Amino acid sequence: MAKRRSLLWVSSRRLPTRRAFLGRIAALAAVSQLGSCALLKESRFDKDPFTLGVASGDPAPDGVVLWTRLALEPLSGGGMGNSPVEVEWRVARDDGMKDVVRSGKASALPELAHSVHVEVEGLDPDRLYWYSFRAGGAESPVGRTRTTPAVGATPEALHFAFASCQNYAQGYYTAHANLAREDLHAVLFLGDYIYEGNARGNIVREYAKRGWSFSLSDYRDRYAQYKTDTDLQAAHAAFPWIVTWDDHEVENNYAGGIDREDPRYKAALAERAAGYQAFYEHMPIRAPRPQGPDLKLYRSVGYGRLATFFVLDTRQYRSPEVPLCNEPEQTRSGYCPASVDPRRTMLGIDQRSWLLTGLRDSTTSWNFVAQSVRFAQQDSSPELDKHLFDGVDNWMGYVADRQLILDQFAMTKNPVVLSGDSHVNFVYDLKRDFGDPTSPTVGTELLGTSISSEGDPFVEQTQFTPPAKNPQLRFFDNHRGYVRCTLEPARLAADFRAVSTVRKPAATVSTTATFVVEAGHPERGARRA
Repeated sequence: MAKRRSLLWVSSRRLPTRRAFLGRIAALAAVSQLGSCALLKESRFDKDPFTLGVASGDPAPDGVVLWTRLALEPLSGGGMGNSPVEVEWRVARDDGMKDVVRSGKASALPELAHSVHVEVEGLDPDRLYWYSFRAGGAESPVGRTRTTPAVGATPEALHFAFASCQNYAQGYYTAHANLAREDLHAVLFLGDYIYEGNARGNIVREYAKRGWSFSLSDYRDRYAQYKTDTDLQAAHAAFPWIVTWDDHEVENNYAGGIDREDPRYKAALAERAAGYQAFYEHMPIRAPRPQGPDLKLYRSVGYGRLATFFVLDTRQYRSPEVPLCNEPEQTRSGYCPASVDPRRTMLGIDQRSWLLTGLRDSTTSWNFVAQSVRFAQQDSSPELDKHLFDGVDNWMGYVADRQLILDQFAMTKNPVVLSGDSHVNFVYDLKRDFGDPTSPTVGTELLGTSISSEGDPFVEQTQFTPPAKNPQLRFFDNHRGYVRCTLEPARLAADFRAVSTVRKPAATVSTTATFVVEAGHPERGARRA
């Protein structure tokens, strides 16, 4: 039997020290270089099949999804051939994998790129577990996961983080290296897990594969490139992830509503089908296998009586985007006429109804809407007597859907929107009517910066004073990083964590600002701690 390699080796009481963590990453790198010879002698594989690491996700009170993908040649199709491979899995109460409580076998199928999704059941609520896989005599790294509290329980606290936008070519994953060392129950990833196409922008590291044709093999190899990063593997192995997508998992700024008369209609559907297939193959999600260009991704995850996370899909069902309008009458009103058309939708009828009903019927103390793009209104015109609400790729192009949600927020306990996409940090007060300065605040939006996309800022900026044209904006910052949150029944504290650089493989992390939202007082908005 091949020696078990562990990305993570922690007790249930504390996370590994920084020195120990870095030592294990170094050991992992060494084994990846030397382990293939040992595996030749000890197993049926002549190379390590677990090159993409392990992950868990979509936690529940009694279980979680476990994920891995077998890939002997991760950057060139996987190298696993056309036959299924039997994979053994185990879940234990200890990090040494001695106290095994659940185990079984799964088939890694070639039609799913030899990925494995195991929906484990029968676990205890609100506790840590460790897991691993075995195939052909080789053992995977050991990952750690955690179930959610029982439905009727009221946890004292929930620690989570959210992140988005991890362009591999534009920076190292120093944010993930630091994220893996946090003490968290879960991570929410809000989109742009990969970037399609050729490397562009300020390139820090190149893709192994040149050229791009929007084929399934392109998407698979791109996910594999990202997942070979040991910092990303460590963050996946440390906590369960709750994921959704944005546009770059398929194509920049794509919208689900495709006109059948569009000459690219068939090609667009094929691109979406390939992108969705590869997304499913590489994510620890419960969603059923995609059916062509369709994959139902929106869902909710509960943490007892404390919180519900409504995870949205803001791409698959949205109406086509509106162009940026610059006509004189447009700059006075601020919106393109199409943006306020009540027939336009960001979520689609079914998802919108599901969200509004879920918010209306929720009995938890906090209600989070986890989604990909900016939700709040922001005036982008530099002229004081004019307004420009650019809705090309965010909720300002879908005003009717947004207003229905804002109206429901006024009747929902402690609503908070978690967002990504913008590659900067924002904190917004959410107004029932953004056009009325006296309108009540009904919620808060926390928008997190990118993991690496756009690289290090050329000029670092941090702003706490609300601009005159956007008084609802409480905070702006342009560092790379993630947002760490501590949720208690009476308050939410959000730490905006910034890394010192993404241009080098290692970086320090610090908290740029902390904002607090008090339960039961939406009118106060988010306050700087």
